[in-house]
Amino acid sequence: MTTGWPLTSGSLPGHWAADRVIFPDNAGNAADTVEEVTDRFGGPFSAELCSDQRRLAENWDGIVVHLTMYGLGVADVETEICDRATAGESVLVIVGGEKVPFEMYEAADYNVGVTNQPHSEVAGLAVFLDHLFGGAELDQTWERADRKVVPTATGKRVVDPAESPATTDPEHSSPPESGPQPGRGPNSEN
Repeated sequence: MTTGWPLTSGSLPGHWAADRVIFPDNAGNAADTVEEVTDRFGGPFSAELCSDQRRLAENWDGIVVHLTMYGLGVADVETEICDRATAGESVLVIVGGEKVPFEMYEAADYNVGVTNQPHSEVAGLAVFLDHLFGGAELDQTWERADRKVVPTATGKRVVDPAESPATTDPEHSSPPESGPQPGRGPNSEN
């Protein structure tokens, strides 16, 4: 899972999107994997190593959000966090596991839970970022990609971005589905 959550955050390029992941200094292999994926599929996104995560959080110039099942509901704080981010504050999202030091809870401006039941950190990050971006991240494109994925109803299609294919494969595209739309959940005012 070490690369699951940074790849989730890196797959959301755009205005507020994650531009980097900061790993503990003992996660060099995960940082290398993130860099390799970014080289192939685009960015901007990078990986860094940090020896003191607590100090990073305490000295962050912006909003510190710690994702934890013990936190306030994402729907209860997303507007406030979004307003601050829109005003130009950078957002540090802390994604931890079972043994997050209590100092991280104290360093956070917001301890946020997507649910108060045990869940995957990757799922929690994806839900939080979708709430933060209101679904707009799903329509973004990536810069400097060596490869581009062309959406298809079945199978896989990866092309050189210079080929400029249609954004979908018309021969295999599915019609738009009705029902709930990303960023338009039951707690959304949109």
